[in-house]
Amino acid sequence: MASWVETIGTRSLGAIRRMGRMAIFLQAAAAGLFVPPYRIRSIVKQVHFIGGKSLFVIVLTAAFTGMVLGLQGYYTLRKFGSEGLLGSAVALSLIRELGPVLTALMVTGRAGSALTAEIGIMRIGEQIDSLESMGIDPVKFLVSPRLLGAVVSVPLLTAIFDVVGILGGYAVGVALLGVNGGIFFGQMEASVSMQDVSNGLLKSLVFGWILAWVCTFQGYFTGRGAEGVSRSTTSAVVLSSVLVLVGDYVLTSVLL
Repeated sequence: MASWVETIGTRSLGAIRRMGRMAIFLQAAAAGLFVPPYRIRSIVKQVHFIGGKSLFVIVLTAAFTGMVLGLQGYYTLRKFGSEGLLGSAVALSLIRELGPVLTALMVTGRAGSALTAEIGIMRIGEQIDSLESMGIDPVKFLVSPRLLGAVVSVPLLTAIFDVVGILGGYAVGVALLGVNGGIFFGQMEASVSMQDVSNGLLKSLVFGWILAWVCTFQGYFTGRGAEGVSRSTTSAVVLSSVLVLVGDYVLTSVLL
């Protein structure tokens, strides 16, 4: 019994210690954004890597998500004789929830894992130690540009996701299933408010912050060897995805 309690206590203290380290790491990375010199070229490079190179997978995911919403929504609404509300259902589902969440999850899988592996390889290759020996702050040099790049990229990708998803729902609902196109967009315009759009973009901004924070942290404190990088990458993707879903619930409960 004593050993069991000791194990729980040890793991709890380890988890608290790790959360404290993550908070200090985030504080240092955020502070690095406001301390010159400002590495504009590195930030633009990260926006291109996180945002530009994720564009194809975001568009593809958004198109099929909107098409599925259009298909499922039509057959559900038809049972109540409300096919005209298909535009509202597709738009609100994408703008409020699916757009920010799926964008964050896809960016985590494509770019977040790469961020963890890249910084993890720098750690085991002692490149981070070399930066410290030269008097360069590795958190500001490596983490801050990636953090800002994700915060800029994820909301932009979410906006693209929403537009493409709505067009996918329109293609299925109007072109395939025969819903009136004017009613589709008219009901969507009547039901979607600017607050819905701003809430969705706020969620995406928070999700971008979360995924960049978790992925860079896991890479920065990776274990030694290839196995350590592999474990850090897996942990980063899983933890980021879980925190995105938890954050989505918290933000939804606050913003509604």
